[in-house]
Amino acid sequence: MEEEVKLHGFWASPYSHRVIWALKLKGIKYEYIEEDLSNKSDLLLKYNPVYKKIPVLVHGSKPVAESLVILEYIEDAWPHPPLLPTDPYHRALAKFWIQFAESKGLIFFEYFRAKEKEAQEKAKKEAMEVLKVMEEQVLGDQKFFSGESIGMLDIAYGWLAHWLQPMQQTVGIQLLDSTTFPRLHAWIHNFKQVDVIKENLPHPENLLTHYQRFRARIVADN
Repeated sequence: MEEEVKLHGFWASPYSHRVIWALKLKGIKYEYIEEDLSNKSDLLLKYNPVYKKIPVLVHGSKPVAESLVILEYIEDAWPHPPLLPTDPYHRALAKFWIQFAESKGLIFFEYFRAKEKEAQEKAKKEAMEVLKVMEEQVLGDQKFFSGESIGMLDIAYGWLAHWLQPMQQTVGIQLLDSTTFPRLHAWIHNFKQVDVIKENLPHPENLLTHYQRFRARIVADN
Protein backbone atom coordinates (compact mmCIF):
# COMPACT_ATOMS: atom_id res chain seq x y z
CA MET A 1 0.00 0.00 0.00
CA GLU A 2 1.29 3.43 -0.94
CA GLU A 3 1.91 5.84 1.92
CA GLU A 4 -0.59 8.69 2.26
CA VAL A 5 0.40 12.16 1.13
CA LYS A 6 -1.01 15.21 2.87
CA LEU A 7 -0.36 18.90 2.32
CA HIS A 8 -0.92 21.59 4.93
CA GLY A 9 -1.29 24.90 3.13
CA PHE A 10 -3.05 28.25 2.86
CA TRP A 11 -5.25 29.21 -0.07
CA ALA A 12 -3.54 32.55 -0.81
CA SER A 13 0.04 31.31 -0.48
CA PRO A 14 2.12 30.99 -3.66
CA TYR A 15 4.39 28.66 -1.70
CA SER A 16 1.51 26.26 -1.09
CA HIS A 17 0.58 26.41 -4.76
CA ARG A 18 4.12 25.51 -5.80
CA VAL A 19 3.66 22.20 -4.02
CA ILE A 20 0.15 21.69 -5.39
CA TRP A 21 1.37 22.20 -8.97
CA ALA A 22 4.27 19.78 -8.51
CA LEU A 23 2.02 17.10 -7.01
CA LYS A 24 -0.54 17.53 -9.79
CA LEU A 25 2.09 17.47 -12.55
CA LYS A 26 3.49 14.25 -11.06
CA GLY A 27 0.02 12.71 -10.80
CA ILE A 28 0.35 12.18 -7.04
CA LYS A 29 -2.84 11.78 -5.04
CA TYR A 30 -2.88 13.81 -1.84
CA GLU A 31 -5.14 15.24 0.83
CA TYR A 32 -5.12 19.02 1.16
CA ILE A 33 -5.52 20.53 4.63
CA GLU A 34 -6.28 24.26 4.73
CA GLU A 35 -4.65 26.05 7.65
CA ASP A 36 -5.96 29.09 9.51
CA LEU A 37 -2.76 31.08 9.90
CA SER A 38 -4.24 33.06 12.79
CA ASN A 39 -5.00 29.82 14.62
CA LYS A 40 -2.54 27.20 13.39
CA SER A 41 -3.45 23.58 13.92
CA ASP A 42 -1.66 21.39 16.44
CA LEU A 43 -0.59 19.15 13.56
CA LEU A 44 1.10 22.02 11.72
CA LEU A 45 2.96 23.04 14.88
CA LYS A 46 3.95 19.42 15.40
CA TYR A 47 5.15 18.90 11.84
CA ASN A 48 7.00 22.24 11.55
CA PRO A 49 8.02 23.16 15.11
CA VAL A 50 10.95 25.31 13.94
CA TYR A 51 9.26 27.84 11.62
CA LYS A 52 5.60 26.99 12.33
CA LYS A 53 4.77 27.85 8.72
CA ILE A 54 3.03 26.37 5.71
CA PRO A 55 3.47 24.54 3.45
CA VAL A 56 4.23 21.20 5.05
CA LEU A 57 4.09 17.96 3.08
CA VAL A 58 3.50 14.80 5.08
CA HIS A 59 4.44 11.56 3.30
CA GLY A 60 3.34 8.68 5.45
CA SER A 61 4.48 9.89 8.86
CA LYS A 62 7.40 11.96 7.54
CA PRO A 63 6.89 15.76 7.43
CA VAL A 64 8.86 17.95 5.00
CA ALA A 65 8.78 21.75 5.40
CA GLU A 66 9.72 24.76 3.21
CA SER A 67 8.42 24.86 -0.35
CA LEU A 68 11.73 24.47 -2.22
CA VAL A 69 12.80 21.62 0.04
CA ILE A 70 9.41 20.00 -0.55
CA LEU A 71 9.78 20.38 -4.32
CA GLU A 72 13.17 18.69 -4.23
CA TYR A 73 11.75 15.90 -2.06
CA ILE A 74 8.89 15.37 -4.52
CA GLU A 75 11.33 15.20 -7.42
CA ASP A 76 13.46 12.62 -5.61
CA ALA A 77 10.58 10.53 -4.24
CA TRP A 78 8.59 10.50 -7.51
CA PRO A 79 11.15 11.01 -10.30
CA HIS A 80 8.69 10.56 -13.18
CA PRO A 81 7.82 12.66 -14.99
CA PRO A 82 10.94 14.73 -14.22
CA LEU A 83 10.53 18.43 -13.42
CA LEU A 84 14.28 19.09 -13.33
CA PRO A 85 16.77 18.40 -16.15
CA THR A 86 18.51 15.03 -15.98
CA ASP A 87 21.78 16.46 -17.31
CA PRO A 88 23.92 17.39 -14.25
CA TYR A 89 24.99 20.79 -15.58
CA HIS A 90 21.52 21.91 -16.64
CA ARG A 91 20.10 20.56 -13.37
CA ALA A 92 22.64 22.64 -11.41
CA LEU A 93 21.84 25.69 -13.54
CA ALA A 94 18.11 25.27 -12.89
CA LYS A 95 18.77 25.06 -9.15
CA PHE A 96 20.90 28.21 -9.33
CA TRP A 97 18.05 30.19 -10.93
CA ILE A 98 15.54 28.71 -8.49
CA GLN A 99 17.65 30.05 -5.62
CA PHE A 100 17.89 33.39 -7.43
CA ALA A 101 14.09 33.59 -7.57
CA GLU A 102 13.87 32.76 -3.87
CA SER A 103 16.46 35.24 -2.67
CA LYS A 104 15.30 38.10 -4.90
CA GLY A 105 11.64 37.50 -4.08
CA LEU A 106 12.19 39.48 -0.88
CA ILE A 107 12.63 42.61 -3.00
CA PHE A 108 9.02 42.33 -4.17
CA PHE A 109 7.86 42.06 -0.57
CA GLU A 110 9.74 45.30 0.16
CA TYR A 111 8.02 46.86 -2.86
CA PHE A 112 4.67 45.81 -1.37
CA ARG A 113 5.53 47.03 2.13
CA ALA A 114 7.01 50.42 1.18
CA LYS A 115 4.94 53.35 2.41
CA GLU A 116 6.99 56.48 1.72
CA LYS A 117 7.46 57.70 -1.86
CA GLU A 118 11.26 57.45 -1.69
CA ALA A 119 11.11 53.89 -0.39
CA GLN A 120 8.55 52.98 -3.05
CA GLU A 121 10.73 54.32 -5.86
CA LYS A 122 13.80 52.49 -4.52
CA ALA A 123 11.88 49.22 -4.21
CA LYS A 124 10.40 49.66 -7.69
CA LYS A 125 13.83 50.22 -9.23
CA GLU A 126 15.28 47.13 -7.54
CA ALA A 127 12.29 44.98 -8.52
CA MET A 128 12.52 46.11 -12.15
CA GLU A 129 16.20 45.16 -12.21
CA VAL A 130 15.33 41.66 -10.98
CA LEU A 131 12.58 41.32 -13.58
CA LYS A 132 15.07 42.33 -16.27
CA VAL A 133 17.41 39.52 -15.22
CA MET A 134 14.50 37.08 -15.20
CA GLU A 135 13.46 38.08 -18.70
CA GLU A 136 16.87 38.33 -20.35
CA GLN A 137 18.98 35.71 -18.58
CA VAL A 138 16.56 33.14 -17.17
CA LEU A 139 13.72 33.11 -19.73
CA GLY A 140 15.39 34.43 -22.86
CA ASP A 141 13.57 33.33 -26.01
CA GLN A 142 12.11 30.18 -24.47
CA LYS A 143 8.40 29.50 -24.09
CA PHE A 144 8.89 28.46 -20.45
CA PHE A 145 11.70 29.03 -17.99
CA SER A 146 12.36 25.30 -18.24
CA GLY A 147 12.36 25.28 -22.06
CA GLU A 148 9.55 24.10 -24.30
CA SER A 149 7.53 22.55 -21.48
CA ILE A 150 6.77 23.50 -17.90
CA GLY A 151 9.23 22.40 -15.20
CA MET A 152 10.55 23.18 -11.74
CA LEU A 153 11.87 26.59 -12.73
CA ASP A 154 8.39 27.65 -13.83
CA ILE A 155 6.91 26.36 -10.59
CA ALA A 156 9.45 28.38 -8.59
CA TYR A 157 8.70 31.54 -10.59
CA GLY A 158 4.96 30.85 -10.69
CA TRP A 159 4.07 33.57 -8.19
CA LEU A 160 4.91 36.13 -10.90
CA ALA A 161 2.04 34.85 -13.02
CA HIS A 162 -0.80 35.34 -10.56
CA TRP A 163 0.33 37.04 -7.36
CA LEU A 164 2.24 40.04 -8.71
CA GLN A 165 -0.81 41.56 -10.41
CA PRO A 166 -2.92 41.99 -7.22
CA MET A 167 0.20 43.32 -5.48
CA GLN A 168 0.57 45.92 -8.24
CA GLN A 169 -3.11 46.81 -8.07
CA THR A 170 -2.94 47.23 -4.31
CA VAL A 171 0.21 49.36 -4.28
CA GLY A 172 -0.73 51.28 -7.42
CA ILE A 173 2.72 50.94 -9.00
CA GLN A 174 3.04 48.84 -12.15
CA LEU A 175 6.12 46.71 -12.62
CA LEU A 176 5.36 44.10 -15.26
CA ASP A 177 3.30 44.61 -18.38
CA SER A 178 3.47 43.70 -22.07
CA THR A 179 5.44 46.86 -22.91
CA THR A 180 8.13 46.76 -20.24
CA PHE A 181 8.70 42.99 -20.21
CA PRO A 182 7.08 41.43 -23.29
CA ARG A 183 8.71 37.99 -22.91
CA LEU A 184 7.79 37.67 -19.23
CA HIS A 185 4.27 38.81 -20.12
CA ALA A 186 4.08 36.09 -22.79
CA TRP A 187 5.41 33.53 -20.30
CA ILE A 188 2.60 34.43 -17.87
CA HIS A 189 0.05 33.70 -20.60
CA ASN A 190 1.72 30.39 -21.52
CA PHE A 191 2.10 29.32 -17.89
CA LYS A 192 -1.54 29.99 -17.02
CA GLN A 193 -2.72 28.07 -20.07
CA VAL A 194 -1.29 24.81 -18.69
CA ASP A 195 -4.29 22.88 -17.37
CA VAL A 196 -2.72 21.98 -14.02
CA ILE A 197 -1.90 25.64 -13.39
CA LYS A 198 -5.16 27.07 -14.73
CA GLU A 199 -7.22 24.73 -12.57
CA ASN A 200 -5.22 25.40 -9.41
CA LEU A 201 -5.06 29.15 -8.88
CA PRO A 202 -6.79 31.23 -6.19
CA HIS A 203 -9.65 33.42 -7.42
CA PRO A 204 -8.19 36.79 -8.54
CA GLU A 205 -10.78 38.92 -6.71
CA ASN A 206 -10.31 37.00 -3.47
CA LEU A 207 -6.56 37.35 -3.80
CA LEU A 208 -6.85 41.09 -4.44
CA THR A 209 -9.04 41.51 -1.35
CA HIS A 210 -6.51 39.52 0.67
CA TYR A 211 -3.65 41.79 -0.41
CA GLN A 212 -5.67 44.95 0.14
CA ARG A 213 -6.38 43.91 3.72
CA PHE A 214 -2.73 42.98 4.21
CA ARG A 215 -1.59 46.34 2.83
CA ALA A 216 -4.08 48.22 5.02
CA ARG A 217 -2.56 46.60 8.10
CA ILE A 218 0.94 47.58 6.95
CA VAL A 219 -0.06 51.21 6.35
CA ALA A 220 -1.88 51.41 9.68
CA ASP A 221 1.18 50.06 11.53
CA ASN A 222 3.26 53.07 12.50
